[in-house]
Amino acid sequence: MTAAPLRAAYRLQLTPDFGFAAAREIVPYLRDLGVSHLYLSPALQARRGSTHGYDVVDPTQLSDELGGEEEFRALAGAGLELILDIVPNHMGIGEENRWWSDEVLRERWFDLDPAGGYRRFFDIDDLAAIRQEHAEVFATSHAKIFELVGEGLIAGLRVDHPDGLADPAGYLRRLAEGGVARVWVEKILHPGERLRNWPVAGTVGYEFLCEVTALFVDPAAREALSQLHSEVTGETRDFAEIALESQLEQARGAFARELARLERLGSFGADVLAQALARLPVYRTYVEAATGRVVAADREAVAAAAMDVGLAAALLLEDPAIDRELVTRFQQTSPAIAAKGVEDTAFYRYLRLLALNEVGGDPDRFGLGVADFHAANVERAARFPEGLLCTQTHDTKRSGDTRARIAAISELAGEWSERVRDWIQIGERIGGAPPGRVQYLLHQTLAGTWPISGERLDAYLVKALREAKQETSWSAPDQRFEQAALAFSHRLVSNQLFQASFEPFAERIARRGERSALGQLLLALTSPGVPALYQGDELWCYSLVDPDNRRAVDWAARRRLLAELRAGTPGAPRARKLELIVRALELRSRRPDCFSGAYTTLEAGDGVCAYLRGEDVLVVVAIRPTGEEELSDPPPGAWRELISAAEHDLRRGPLVASLVNGDGVALLERRDARAGS
Repeated sequence: MTAAPLRAAYRLQLTPDFGFAAAREIVPYLRDLGVSHLYLSPALQARRGSTHGYDVVDPTQLSDELGGEEEFRALAGAGLELILDIVPNHMGIGEENRWWSDEVLRERWFDLDPAGGYRRFFDIDDLAAIRQEHAEVFATSHAKIFELVGEGLIAGLRVDHPDGLADPAGYLRRLAEGGVARVWVEKILHPGERLRNWPVAGTVGYEFLCEVTALFVDPAAREALSQLHSEVTGETRDFAEIALESQLEQARGAFARELARLERLGSFGADVLAQALARLPVYRTYVEAATGRVVAADREAVAAAAMDVGLAAALLLEDPAIDRELVTRFQQTSPAIAAKGVEDTAFYRYLRLLALNEVGGDPDRFGLGVADFHAANVERAARFPEGLLCTQTHDTKRSGDTRARIAAISELAGEWSERVRDWIQIGERIGGAPPGRVQYLLHQTLAGTWPISGERLDAYLVKALREAKQETSWSAPDQRFEQAALAFSHRLVSNQLFQASFEPFAERIARRGERSALGQLLLALTSPGVPALYQGDELWCYSLVDPDNRRAVDWAARRRLLAELRAGTPGAPRARKLELIVRALELRSRRPDCFSGAYTTLEAGDGVCAYLRGEDVLVVVAIRPTGEEELSDPPPGAWRELISAAEHDLRRGPLVASLVNGDGVALLERRDARAGS
């Protein structure tokens, strides 16, 4: 079977109510949209009733609840190649899992602690880590995957949480040796961290998501929004301090048993270990305890943590007396503490601008310059040209459109500050106001999602308050506090004074957010890499963290709008994203060599991002334009803008304003370009 060109992937979240057969029904729509690959959530046998598939109990068979092997094979033959999400780090435990229920198999398969207990996926007790470093475990748990890959039914794999594995690099090498041509890793890279030289196509795209969001945050708003945040919440610390505090809490609390295991493996006390785990500036190091391999990036990360010198020496294999299992277990523990301490705690405590509180992001990085964005793209083109590019996934804290609205607050920071102060006063008059940080969380959430149903808002607020782990938490919920906060939010959003102040401002934020979202989408569709669309996101999508971002999709509405677009009907306002996706994917189909070729940056000022793909595709995105920017050294010749159909002669340096449409974007194709170039 000849592999289809990798033009764009489309992520679907499979559930018992939307399984293989339902996915097959929308394949014609997705093909018409321009997608080349269907990107599926986990599809092996999970617990009965699982709504996500990450709790696999039998990796040797496809999920019965999703339709079983026959339906999977029918989906694989429906016209789109498949990318499958797999979960090598852990399995669901219980009687459904024969490897867990059999004590002999349990000892061989699972990462058991000799002092009792087992390594978990993060802090989830019913998900136990398995030992992929053992040949038997790897072979059995991947037999079905390799079978499907070998038959050409799966074109690539997404590997969930490789950082939990004892030897991520070795695991990925074994996938490659098993014939998997394309692998994408769910690797969270901190800003500035480089993906290791693994045999992979790239990451799933979180770093791009954070870069493109920061590109649309106005750095001039830092001081005003920092002052407002301190004033409203009483919080004067920077994000790094709050993140450290949160990670230490997690290390000493939720992960106390993992910490105790590390203590038993060496001579280091709990506080020394907790400090080292919390201060590590990346998710983990990749010291290979079995081979002795240590690279500069590992040494730099350990040095940056400023940890106990003896522990540092042990982790870098400089102490021959140390039990090397300590190194392996430390490296498997640090990602969990980073994820739970930063993403699932600190992001809900530090609220300066919520658009920046995203997986792989750093809220202290307030904005990103065009030159830095270009530099990241240049490196991506050179090292991982097939890495995935996204603006939303099933794991993001907010959809791209919601983030774009909130980021647009930075463009109106002065007015936003005045409005928030007014809304705080209105809240005081209403009575029963929660702490200022809860109110500020509410204000930004409303700005990002308005209008939002009370049911969705309530569910999000309860989750956000519990994740912050201050007045309430998952382990010790204070329902009285939660219900009081929800009651306040109901009174606020129904208050006429608040509505009169909020709604006109929300409309302005929404318009700016749409412009920003379309700019980010065009960059995702045309930057070096492979666009990865999320289910339903081809129309405006103002989602929050799961489960809000996993709601059912109205496929009939999307089919209808796409059919109208294909028939030449003027695009409806709600279909502006859809039209941009269609035109960009048509272009990627016509000019594949351009998108596998050079990425050439063009100068147009600090407020404009412009570049060529190959010689025949020109992308221009006005981020914060003044209206006077010129495209320096434009590529000469006749060009056609694909959204407006406007013709342009670029022999003279044009004004950016003459190229972009009302949304600030332009996607141009050279008129005399050769097909396929």
